[in-house]
Amino acid sequence: MNIEIQPLNESAMQFARERQNQLTKPAGSLGRLEELSIQLAGITGKQFPQIKNKTIIVMAGDHGVVAEGVSAFPQAVTPQMVLNFLHGGAAINVLAKHIGAKVVVVDMGVANEIPTADEKLIRRSVGLGTQNQAQGPAMKRAQAEEAIQSGIEIALSEIANGADILGTGDMGIGNTTPSAAIACALMNVAPEKIAGRGTGVDDAGLKRKISAIEKSLQINKPNAKDGLDVLTKVGGFEIGGLAGVLLGAASKNIPVLVDGFISTAAAMLAVTLAPACKDYLIFAHRSKENGHALMLAWLNVKPLLDLDLRLGEGTGAALGISLAEAACKILSEMATFGEANVSQKEN
Repeated sequence: MNIEIQPLNESAMQFARERQNQLTKPAGSLGRLEELSIQLAGITGKQFPQIKNKTIIVMAGDHGVVAEGVSAFPQAVTPQMVLNFLHGGAAINVLAKHIGAKVVVVDMGVANEIPTADEKLIRRSVGLGTQNQAQGPAMKRAQAEEAIQSGIEIALSEIANGADILGTGDMGIGNTTPSAAIACALMNVAPEKIAGRGTGVDDAGLKRKISAIEKSLQINKPNAKDGLDVLTKVGGFEIGGLAGVLLGAASKNIPVLVDGFISTAAAMLAVTLAPACKDYLIFAHRSKENGHALMLAWLNVKPLLDLDLRLGEGTGAALGISLAEAACKILSEMATFGEANVSQKEN
């Protein structure tokens, strides 16, 4: 994992800040859109950042912890939904089409065969699902390294093909359990504060989920100072892959819209591994999933939207990319007071 992440470009940010104050509006009146345009200038190093080629990377993986009864859906749904992504029938396909984004689907470790010869499916499987983390480590450290490296390589490949913004998405039955475990390990908080109902488990299912997270933390004792150790012991292949996507994008000065609960767990790992990457991440929304607000608070970030979303797939990231594009257009296409011959605020 040899990547170098530079600080944001201060001169580009200062230009954007000053221009926002000269546009035909009261200063600060476009709120978060103004902040977002300044961040995007800093990320890209461009005074007038542009978003044209959008890519959402959806990573899929399975989890041995489903044996603990933590999901309302069977594991067979993971490969079925991967096929749905490839055929264009999922929510992320609709929203990606709406914003003009490409969807890249990656098998990071689906347990069951994905019956397709579709070349659009990127096969980077680290294993046929993780091990049951409630009984031991979810994966080997070498697998954790491989997952992150694959994510970095996929991000760099998409950027080399012209992507100027990325969004993260996930698919994996049971993956809110390892995501919650990652958050608990890094934040040192009790599972009941983070774990939610995921795919819609009942009260008994939620108790099983909390119990599984408690057992995984007690048995594995992940080291909160070592992001790779946390991923190894209580993570998932697609979560590691997403962390790699974030790191790879940051190393190339490309912004990333981070989706919901699972993607935020990946962001927590990425920031633990390389703190400088955080400035390159834009958090699309606050999930309805229990604990997501605490995770965002730990990262000290503000999400763009709060729509009670809890689907994953990159659906929130797609909406966030639309806002990022709008922010760039405000910065570059709005007239200044001088250009429009509009009087400014009186002293």
